Amino acid sequence: MDVRILDTSLRDGSQSLWASGIRYGMMQEVADDLDQVGFEYIEVPANPIFFKKMVRDLKENPWDTMRMLASKFTRTPTACMGGIVRNLNTFGVPTPPVLGELFTRRMAEIGVLNRAQVMCNTLDQIDRELPGDVPRLHEMGYDVAIAISYTISPRHTDEYYAEKTRLAAAFKPERLYLKDQGGLLTPDRLRTLLPIIVREAGDVPVEIHSHCTTGLAPIVYLEALKLGVSTLHCGIPPLANGSAQPSVLEIVKNARLEGHNVSVDDERLRAVSERLYTFADIEGMPIGRPSAYDADQYNHQIPGGVISNLRFQLEGLGLQDRLDEVLQECIEIRRELGYPIMITPYSQYVATQAAVHVATGARYETVIDPIIRIAQGAFGEDSGYTWMDPNLKDRILSLPRAAELAELHERSTSEMTLKEARVAYGGLHLSDEELLLRAILQNEHDVEQMHAAGPPKRYATSSSPLADLIRRLESSSSVRYIQVRSGDDTLVLQRSASGANAIDR
Repeated sequence: MDVRILDTSLRDGSQSLWASGIRYGMMQEVADDLDQVGFEYIEVPANPIFFKKMVRDLKENPWDTMRMLASKFTRTPTACMGGIVRNLNTFGVPTPPVLGELFTRRMAEIGVLNRAQVMCNTLDQIDRELPGDVPRLHEMGYDVAIAISYTISPRHTDEYYAEKTRLAAAFKPERLYLKDQGGLLTPDRLRTLLPIIVREAGDVPVEIHSHCTTGLAPIVYLEALKLGVSTLHCGIPPLANGSAQPSVLEIVKNARLEGHNVSVDDERLRAVSERLYTFADIEGMPIGRPSAYDADQYNHQIPGGVISNLRFQLEGLGLQDRLDEVLQECIEIRRELGYPIMITPYSQYVATQAAVHVATGARYETVIDPIIRIAQGAFGEDSGYTWMDPNLKDRILSLPRAAELAELHERSTSEMTLKEARVAYGGLHLSDEELLLRAILQNEHDVEQMHAAGPPKRYATSSSPLADLIRRLESSSSVRYIQVRSGDDTLVLQRSASGANAIDR
């Protein structure tokens, strides 16, 4: 069988392992090789979550990043989770839906994104969003891949997944894929579930996407090949393993040993991996490593990236020794809420509420706003419906804050026009790109700081190390000289006696 790879390194790998911290310069230096590897798709960080990180923390203009990636990826089509987003500010302060469509159209105009990946079973998307979104995405020129999120609970049965797959396939997407964000799939479970999804998908091809949280994803992928699913979502080390996807290097090797054909350029893959390791060393980024099996993952189902952030938050509160208590509380809260799928944003909401319970020693005395919104049914079938504990629901809805939130969200921006949105976020003079940045950040100051930060950081590659050294010497007044030695040969680059930014070579 011909096996095809969707590369997740720049998007999900970075999000899972580097807190979305991959930089413009890093992507620029590996993009040419990535484009030539032979991937079926390359994921790119083309959604508002990454935009917020780029502006606020990296001080880089995400629109410049999008244009750079569009110019680099001319051979391999690109993909990202998103498309016709209802709220650019994720699940925070709502933004007008007209801006979500503008964001998606701008991506198409730049040419950075070819495939929109959308969920179908976490926020009532099948009823609320996909009927309108899929035709509009096709009209904009996108391929559409619909993700079916996997979880374990009393209500997420084979019949549940058969129905969701059948309904998703009716929208005629180019692909469907089973999304195992928690790394919960086992080979045994895949053998019962995947044939159901493939059957109900009909003539729509099915892919598989899993995380290595429990260490089983590489074995699950090989089992998927045996079941006839040939497109696998993988990452390039160090942006693989850990809480990210399986390593493409290992998956390709094992698939070939099983007799499959995988047409990727191994030499370019190794070269990209080596450079990513260099970037990780320079910036002190984590290295994805194979995970030890943890049976408790099947109980709390909190993704690894959320646990890492939770551990950091608990350390700040002096509660670092109580992580296990928080995770056990997550199990109880999830049951009480009606078994929402532990994916963004539910996993963060449940973990935060659990931390509040452990820190205060009182359950639901303090309730965070998103949990109140769940009780109000704001997020669809995974919130406030019949599976939620009715006594807890009544208790939460009786809080004064519940009435405040209901009134706030009644003042909806859903009918706002694009002209009205421009006025709301700074004026009619704003370009589309500036308007979208201000709506995503909800803070004009963050955008101004990003613009003032200057050009993005550059990174050396194996093709131009000497040129990079010269640039660093010229730009830093604290460096007086650089000496390069190879065997008996020595080259000294020294700042001129005048102290000007010039080099005596």
